[in-house]
Amino acid sequence: MARRPVTIFTGQWADLPFETVCQKMSAWGYDGLEIACWGDHLNVRQAAQDPAYVAERKEILAKYGLKCWAIGAHLTGQCVGDLYDPRLDAFAAAEVKGDPVKIRAWAIEEMKYTARAAANLGCQVVTGFTGSPIWKYFYSFPPTTEEMVEAAFAEIVELWTPIFDVFDEVGVKFALEVHPTEIAFDYYTAKRLLEAFDYRPTLGFNFDPSHLLWQGVKPHLFIRDFADRIYHVHMKDAAVTLDGRAGILGSHLTFGDGRRGWNFRSLGHGDVDFEAIIRELNAIGYTGPLSIEWEDSGMDREFGAREALEFVRRIDFPPSAIAFDDSMRK
Repeated sequence: MARRPVTIFTGQWADLPFETVCQKMSAWGYDGLEIACWGDHLNVRQAAQDPAYVAERKEILAKYGLKCWAIGAHLTGQCVGDLYDPRLDAFAAAEVKGDPVKIRAWAIEEMKYTARAAANLGCQVVTGFTGSPIWKYFYSFPPTTEEMVEAAFAEIVELWTPIFDVFDEVGVKFALEVHPTEIAFDYYTAKRLLEAFDYRPTLGFNFDPSHLLWQGVKPHLFIRDFADRIYHVHMKDAAVTLDGRAGILGSHLTFGDGRRGWNFRSLGHGDVDFEAIIRELNAIGYTGPLSIEWEDSGMDREFGAREALEFVRRIDFPPSAIAFDDSMRK
């Protein structure tokens, strides 16, 4: 098996111009980018409709020896299925902010453009979120009925089916990042979502261990059980530091606050067992990119991005082509 490419998600670097990010990541040794569809990194409407814009993005990537296997549409996807509150305005286009109906309609069309943009760029995967009309009910008090849960999954199917029709039309898959605030945020909700879509091949997962770990899910088992749905992989770490005061729900303390019960960490500085993950990826034959999503409020991001790349290069290994005891057989 060829070495898996190592990329970096540009969402946490969207304050920088696209070419600046390309220059930095190339200099540090990355193979490519998972391009975020915000900042000036990628305008999906332009990429869906303007060949010159697509050519310009490709030229910048080629200039720095970088490739792109996936684009990330997390913010737009959140606007499709979320139960509106004012925080969603930060993700929406200026002309629809403050209007839940217009935000959703804009987001649905934007996701369709995103599928076409990915196809034009030569990418077969869009990573992202779906949003959730029921996340605020996760604790089940006031009581959440099974009818409410069923209706929420049905709503996501209704909202996303026309979007997935366009994904199928252009030959692109959607890789949901299983994540709190999504309709599928852990193992069993992920399984339920696949069932709700009748295992439609369009829908798979952007595997990210950091969001599973602090919930108590063993990330490598997620890979094992959803082997045919791992369409993309995020390399991201988290540390659980329950000290007798901190709670697992975060205590309304901002990320990076040492009093929190858990925090995202730069790769190798948390509790994720990445060797177990690599072994499972080898077992399912995953050959796609290992995309670093770098988040660590306690570390300089340029130092972290360079160190994280070195970590992934070191931890990734190919499967064996032979049984280790073959040489002992007569």
